Amino acid sequence: MPYLKRDGDVFVLYLGAEGQNIDSENRFHPDLITELHALLDEVEASEGPAALVVTANGKFFSNGLDTDWLFGNFDKNCWYLDRVHSLYTRLLGFQMPTVAAVNGHAFGAGAMLATSCDFRIMRADRGYWCLPEVHLGMPFTVAMNALVTGRLTNQVAVEAMTTGRRYGADDALAARIVDGKADAESLLATAVAQADALKGNRKPNLPVIKRALHQHILAGLAVETTPENLAFNPA
Repeated sequence: MPYLKRDGDVFVLYLGAEGQNIDSENRFHPDLITELHALLDEVEASEGPAALVVTANGKFFSNGLDTDWLFGNFDKNCWYLDRVHSLYTRLLGFQMPTVAAVNGHAFGAGAMLATSCDFRIMRADRGYWCLPEVHLGMPFTVAMNALVTGRLTNQVAVEAMTTGRRYGADDALAARIVDGKADAESLLATAVAQADALKGNRKPNLPVIKRALHQHILAGLAVETTPENLAFNPA
């Protein structure tokens, strides 16, 4: 179960359970998605200056889709993917500044979650940001395509989506996939400090600005996934 902590005016949302095994992949099971939305509701119910950091513990930030659940419930695949997309929509228009502290591997839908935050700080010495779908024989949904191509430069999106390149912190920073890097011991503190510096921007106009800024991405995220626009054969 994901959980919240608070550091002054900064909320820290952990994608995995407190005290979890360091090898937990924090994949997006439907229940996890529901729990994340509930915690985001709790954050948004707060008052006053505030900001949000999204992170995890251990080796993984998130390995993305819960493929075990997906292939075991493939008749619900479109519903499931739209539930994943709902997290991206939520973060892109969030009512306060958001910073992802990418503590470890961020793959596929997990990489996209980090990309949905306003800013990203990546662990310097370990972990990759990667979109491996091309190697897995999986397409990008209309929504995912909109997110990636809207948040990355065109040539970086081409490379990331068509080659499945694994970007370490230096390469991700050079490609502007992330905005900064920090060693493991200072990663969270660095992200919290950046978020704290932005907390005063939590005003009613901030989500309005974000929705306008990301209007084309949000329009893509609003496209319902259907068998016709998801040409994916699990075999």
